Amino acid sequence: MNTPATAIIGAGSWGTALATVLASKLPQVTLWCHEPEVAEGINHTRHNPFFLTEFALPANIVATTDLIGTARQHAILVMVVPTQFTRGVLDAIRDSVTPETVFVSASKGVEAATMTLLSEIHSEILGPSLGDKSCFLSGPSFARDTIMRLPAAVSIAGRDPERVERIQKLFHTNWFRTYSTDDVIGLELGGALKNVIALAAGICDGLGMGHSARAALITRGLNEILRMGVRLGAKPETFSGLSGLGDLLLTATSDLSRNRTVGVRLGKGESLEAIQQGSHEIAEGVRTAVGVHRLALKLNLDMPITRAVHGILYEGLSPPDAVRELMERDLKPEHHLSDT
Repeated sequence: MNTPATAIIGAGSWGTALATVLASKLPQVTLWCHEPEVAEGINHTRHNPFFLTEFALPANIVATTDLIGTARQHAILVMVVPTQFTRGVLDAIRDSVTPETVFVSASKGVEAATMTLLSEIHSEILGPSLGDKSCFLSGPSFARDTIMRLPAAVSIAGRDPERVERIQKLFHTNWFRTYSTDDVIGLELGGALKNVIALAAGICDGLGMGHSARAALITRGLNEILRMGVRLGAKPETFSGLSGLGDLLLTATSDLSRNRTVGVRLGKGESLEAIQQGSHEIAEGVRTAVGVHRLALKLNLDMPITRAVHGILYEGLSPPDAVRELMERDLKPEHHLSDT
């Protein structure tokens, strides 16, 4: 296959790990770093000083802090900046790309201020002729597993079949398997909303509520994801796939999950401010909970787990009281997409 000039925008854990996937196939991969010390560390020591610090990076990963130059010089731009900063980065580079530039979003979340999905931000900032052709990567894949070349599988979504096929082939390796789908909304919602449910699962574990409670919470959480997805036009079957159930199971049960870890600490009584202080890592679910909660209210969807997480994070609701409210709700049938 051809080897187009490819850059990763964002040198956090996931961006760094994806850079190593592409570096196994391409002559060179550019990794744009927000922090100058990260770029310097990668170029001079072959280690990211903030993220996945113990792993040596391939020599063909070249780090830079020149965002505009990176956008101009690369045919494929893989966006791995936190969701809440995506709009600003796209706005900064939109005049530096061409109509042929392929954007791939590997971030997960809902913009808190606007209740907007990443695909909508791409279309809004880049315009329909470019933004509507963006591809989206999601699935159960931790950065640490990926950089260690442990087997994983993800899905690539997009509305342009030719571009989806290109990106599917670009990322596929013998340890990083890629599938394809045209359900952009479903893939995005699965990847974003599972972080909120993972926070809830962590809170459940932090409270010491047991395996049965966690299993019930994850199952009902998947129901919330499915109902919002169906309301917004996603395909129901997407949520039983890699970017739905697969990603939810991984993020809600593993000790490597940032979102679950934050939830555990909340369940044990720590404040959100104390948990976030001094951390380079971002638990996307913390901000995504704002956008999802607001979107649920706008759509008149009852999403009690999401509401409980939002209450704990931002409204002073204690975890024990949140559990009590969930358990004492009115009884109803299990399978019902319009209510819970």
